[in-house]
Amino acid sequence: MNRFRLTSLLPLVAMAALAGITWWLLQATLPPPNEGLVRPKTHTPDYFADNFSVSELDQSGATQYRLTAKHLIHYEDDEDSDLTLPALRAFQPGKPIVTATGDTGKVNGDASIVDLYGNAQILRAPGDGDPQMQANSEHFRVLVNDDVIETEKPVKLQRGLSVMTASGMNYNNVTRVIRLFGNVRGAIAPSDSSGGSLRQPG
Repeated sequence: MNRFRLTSLLPLVAMAALAGITWWLLQATLPPPNEGLVRPKTHTPDYFADNFSVSELDQSGATQYRLTAKHLIHYEDDEDSDLTLPALRAFQPGKPIVTATGDTGKVNGDASIVDLYGNAQILRAPGDGDPQMQANSEHFRVLVNDDVIETEKPVKLQRGLSVMTASGMNYNNVTRVIRLFGNVRGAIAPSDSSGGSLRQPG
């Protein structure tokens, strides 16, 4: 009788042992708690770069724009980057080089908008019938795809011997038209009246 009971219990013991081993293997292969959860992105730096430089090429392979900075901090949530001592240069065949600089800056994820802050300056080299042009402000926004530079801050513009101040500015590097907004003051030298144009919206 005892031998019959022992024999009938052996399958149950084996099944229990198998179940225990299976549970242990399952627990050993499970990921740690919360590992599978998607962590929301936060506005924290996810990488840095020193002496940063990136160029955009045209269809022929020539450099169209080059953005450089002494230091770059990239943020994971919005893909924006903070820049230290940024410089953006625009190269166009047959046209003067335009350089935009600032103490600090910000560039969006696809590098289509570059903001320059603190001692911001736009410098267009002389050429193609135009004298040198320099604009100074506390903020310039460069719309790279449109080839437009604008500011809503007070700006001082020097074009050759002409000096102008205004409450804001929009410069189109394709048409070379400069629009000044708000309280516009200054004088345009006769020698600067040819090539390019200065406009004040009416």
